[in-house]
Amino acid sequence: MTASDHDTASSLATSAGELLLQVRARDFADATARKAAGDAESHRFLMDRLADVRPGDAVLSEEGADDPVRLGAERAWIVDPLDGTREFSELERADWAVHVALWERGELVAGAVALPAEGTTFSTAEPASVPARPDGPLRLAVSRSRPPALVTVLSEQLGAELVPMGSAGVKAMAVVRGRANAYVHGGGQYEWDSAAPVAVARAAGLHTSRLDGSPLVYNSPDPWLPDLLICRPELAEQLLSALAALPADLTAPRPRGGAA
Repeated sequence: MTASDHDTASSLATSAGELLLQVRARDFADATARKAAGDAESHRFLMDRLADVRPGDAVLSEEGADDPVRLGAERAWIVDPLDGTREFSELERADWAVHVALWERGELVAGAVALPAEGTTFSTAEPASVPARPDGPLRLAVSRSRPPALVTVLSEQLGAELVPMGSAGVKAMAVVRGRANAYVHGGGQYEWDSAAPVAVARAAGLHTSRLDGSPLVYNSPDPWLPDLLICRPELAEQLLSALAALPADLTAPRPRGGAA
């Protein structure tokens, strides 16, 4: 029996994560070598498995050459073989992930985010139940190394707490888990940074959009996405209003570069 796309995404992300744990445990000359091995081996694994189980589908991977055939395809897998390479190279850290998502005819239809160091995978196969929000100030997940200025200003205006962590997938899953109330990002990302986290967050009932409230669009000719909001649905209106009131230079789309 052919596995569903939801189960396929979950299985691939989990298996790639198990491979990455093996890679991580090896001896390397330095962190750079460990990062390179993780990226390359997880990418090769995912490409081989997708060619085997979904041979007719296109693939967009952070670590692979962009094949324009995906633009005419009805289905395209969007994968980040290792999200959070810096954290992967720091052996005491668990905040890195594997992202596997499926785009079909204009929409994200399946996805999984594996957190291998925790032995956990979140997926659309079994959507998570978001816990009730505890009392206290808003908690905003933010990059521990490259926090966008707009999030700092936003947190000051809302009296929110910043919760620093690594991988974009980990930050999105922090909202799914109730460890943060929102993930607000304005520094720009690529589609593979957010496709799987957004698919999983949507399945869990969270709000997902651009910072101006417009839809997130995937499998575009240019895979650069300027900004992102993932939050509890009851906070969407408050956060979008607060973002709209920020100075334009903080919320203006950033040039292509890459950030978490």
